[in-house]
Amino acid sequence: MNNQKTALFIGVDGGGTKCRVRIRNQQGQICSDADGGPANIYSDFDAAISEIKKTLDHALSKLNTDQVLKSDIALGLGLAGIITLDDPVRVAQAFSEFKTVHVDSDAMISCLGAHAGKEGAIVIAGTGSAGLYRSNQKIYHIGGRGFRLGDEGSAARIGSEALRQTLLAADDLRPETPLTKYLLKKFDQDPAVITRFSIDAKGGDYGALAPHVFEFALKGDEVGLPIVKHAARALLDLAHALQKQGAERVALTGGLSKVMRPWIALEGDDPFSDPRYDPVDGAILLAGGSLA
Repeated sequence: MNNQKTALFIGVDGGGTKCRVRIRNQQGQICSDADGGPANIYSDFDAAISEIKKTLDHALSKLNTDQVLKSDIALGLGLAGIITLDDPVRVAQAFSEFKTVHVDSDAMISCLGAHAGKEGAIVIAGTGSAGLYRSNQKIYHIGGRGFRLGDEGSAARIGSEALRQTLLAADDLRPETPLTKYLLKKFDQDPAVITRFSIDAKGGDYGALAPHVFEFALKGDEVGLPIVKHAARALLDLAHALQKQGAERVALTGGLSKVMRPWIALEGDDPFSDPRYDPVDGAILLAGGSLA
């Protein structure tokens, strides 16, 4: 680490669907933004690091100066797939050219952003789903186990369950619906194509199907509607669990947050508040920066 004053602060939000980068100066003003592809280190560490670096360089290339060195920049990364204690160390080593590197989960930067660095809780509804409560006394995590074993309020789980029901319908084990017909057509009217897709499909691949499920759910589809309602209840369960831990303010964040909010309200309970800042700004705070 050098002793020069930090020139810029970079925040990275690396998720299962996309990577977002933002640069702010010492005064907290936004200097640059850039978006990239999937950056889940659990799914593919090397590919995620490569995508983050590419997106970082894109954001840096937009600056109006070539005088800033990476050794003068503080970097904060909040990444999907941070599971073990070794994960942040591995990530930090990959960005050793920066002045300082702080690494945490995508849930943590989402919580930091949602409450502007203050105490509070979040429920994430994105490619995955999870809850986090951050107070002066503790950090409490819930969920975020991956769509195969959990994440019942996530886009990945919504998409994978829709495909499961589509296969059941194709095998005449349940009635067809407009949604199952649409999805089967999307996979060449061949259940085997869906099976082959599932072998290598990641959360983001299943999550890409979620918009179709919502579209048909709005029309009362007998497959789509129960799937979306189940996801809404799962997100409520996360919020209630966080409230039991003492959380007074719970923000709903993630790519599904806006589309899920009306469905949650239909369950007769909406405990969520709006986030104050987004996860990328949470990563800026993680790096030690400020928000104008």
